[in-house]
This record gives sequence, structure tokens and C-alpha cells, in this order.
Amino acid sequence: MSKLKELSAAGTAVWLDFVDRKFLAAGGLKKLVEADGLTGVTSNPAIFEKAMGYGDAYDASLATFDASNPDAATIDRYEGQAIEDIKHAADTLRPVYDRLNGTDGYVSLEVSPYLADDTDGTIAEAKRLWAAVDRPNLMIKIPGTLAGGPAIAATIAAGINVNVTLLFALDAYVRVAEAYATGLEERVRQGQPIDGLASVASFFVSRIDASIDKQIDERVKAGDAETTALTALRGKVAIANAKSAYAWYQDFIASDRWQALAAKGARPQRLLWASTGVKDPAYAQTLYVDTLIGPDTVNTMPPKTMDAFRDSGTVAVTLTQDVDAARAVLAEAERLGLDLNGVTGRLVEEGVASFAKAFDDLLDAIAKKKPTQG
Repeated sequence: MSKLKELSAAGTAVWLDFVDRKFLAAGGLKKLVEADGLTGVTSNPAIFEKAMGYGDAYDASLATFDASNPDAATIDRYEGQAIEDIKHAADTLRPVYDRLNGTDGYVSLEVSPYLADDTDGTIAEAKRLWAAVDRPNLMIKIPGTLAGGPAIAATIAAGINVNVTLLFALDAYVRVAEAYATGLEERVRQGQPIDGLASVASFFVSRIDASIDKQIDERVKAGDAETTALTALRGKVAIANAKSAYAWYQDFIASDRWQALAAKGARPQRLLWASTGVKDPAYAQTLYVDTLIGPDTVNTMPPKTMDAFRDSGTVAVTLTQDVDAARAVLAEAERLGLDLNGVTGRLVEEGVASFAKAFDDLLDAIAKKKPTQG
């Protein structure tokens, strides 16, 4: 059995953090579904920027679109291509979705990063994209910003699956988990079914360590008196943070509030580990997969990380191991003044800005691809 299939059997679903026209056309996604038990795909503006902004994979399709829509805005030209890819991925995953009765088999499409602080705009965009793709195994990605919370609740209440993205801090995760429950409760009040809805909460992992480790290295280089204690925390804070989030999740699904929803068919909002490719070459490429395995979770991996886990990953239920040690790591980080709260807050802002820049660059690249006459 593929190690990636073993990972799924241990409770952590395998998703691919990548989408590309040539990859889809060549049957690459279908092959991963069959060989490795892949059950989902995520996309974001940065992924689409790399896919569409370079090379000629989209030129013919753009030309066809432009011939029928000569006055289309650049953003509409992009969206036409993105939706085509997402539909293709959703159709490839549809047998998985059907086989698993809708518990998995999803592809995600993100709302515009320009809407990160616009609740009403996000809700409207989510509804529009949901209708445009028109696939039951679509998830709309909404950032877990302050404005995103009520947008998540309203989108779930409207019967739309949601992938909450750009989560770093435990308090932000708690907020969006409660927003998911609020949306389900609103559907119940409306007399609408909730058993067909799905959601994931995407915790970005490696970026936390990259930021914390940078602080540690700078302080060690400066001869900090706590050098030994600081060095001991390298590569551990993000994993400890994720384990803390999973412990909260376990408590939440055992709560009376959630059990009342579960009795009506509600599915838990699974924690999804994103940004799982290591940033530090000193770490094993599978670090953020090996250490975050547990029931009702997802790990969305870039192809390089997926290849590494297939070759050398270790499958064991690790999320519930050493939770007290994880809490001790977080306490030690606080004692040493590493300011995890400040780091996670800054990472949300940087993530939104990064996706907006990728979107700007993507639209600029598409604008430069002149319509082909013919």
C-alpha cells in the first residue's frame, strides 16, 4: 500500500496543494487518486499565478474565450480559466465524493484576496463562485480574518461548503469553528438540511516556524543568555500550536452545542494542515506531515512534499501524542518572549498581502497575453 494511502487510513486525508491545466489534461490528478488515495485539491492565487502567468498552457483557451468575449475585463479572462480548471478537478474527484457520501472529494476555489476585510463582499463572491462552478464537491475558500468570521457563518447558512484559509492562531481557529456552528444552527432554524455540508479549517504550519526560528537565530547570534532554551524550540512551536488546536477541536466536538448539531447530521469541520512544505532545509521534508497525523484531519501538500512522504514518511497517530509537551513548548515560547500571538497576527496580514500581490501579478500576466485572432 502507498504510504499516502496508509496516511489516509490513519485518519489524515491526503489533498494536493496544486492545480495546473497541463497536469489535469495529462491525467495527473486521476493518477494520484488511484495510486495514492488522494481525496482533495486546494488552490490559491499564488498557485494560479504560477500556473497561468508563465508558459503557454492557457493560451489556446484564452484565445477561445477572447474570441467570444472580446470586451471582457482581465479578471473575467482569469476567472474563466480558473473555473474551467476547478470544474475539471471537481469532476475528477466526483467519484471520490460519491463513494465517500460527500465526506471528502473536494476542490477549493478562493474568493478574491481583495475582499479579506469585506464581509458582505465575501458573502456575495462566495455565492457567485458557487453558482459559476456548480459542483457539489466545491469548497469556497474564505480567509479567517475578523471580517471572514461572519462571512463564513452566512456562507454555510446559504448551503455552501467552506474552506477557511489563512489560520495561524488558536483564537482565530476558535472563532471560525464557532462561525461554522453558527451557520449550521441558522440553517436548522430555517428548516434546511445540514447533513450535506462540509468545511475545513486550514491551519498554516511551516510559516510559523519560519518566523519563530528567525527570531531564535537572531537572538542566538547576538549571544542571548537563553541560547540553549531558544535553540531547543527550533522547529517545535508550529507543531505544538497545531496540537493545541486539535485538542480544542476534540473538546468542541464533544460539547453539547456540537452534539446537538451532530444529531441532525452535521459533519465536523476538519482541521486541515496547510503550508506543510518545510522552509528550513535542516528539517526532514516530511516534518509537518509525520507529526500531524490524526482522525478527521487533512494534510494538503505541494507535490514535492507528497513525493517525499511517499518515499520516506512515517505513519503513526501523532497529533494526540505528547500534548502536554506541546503545551510546555508554547509556555516556554511565551516565557522567552517569542510572541506567538504577534507572529500569528502578522502572518495573517502578510498572507493576505502575499495573495493580493500574486493576484495582481497574475492579472498583469494575463493582460499581457494578447487575444489571438483566428
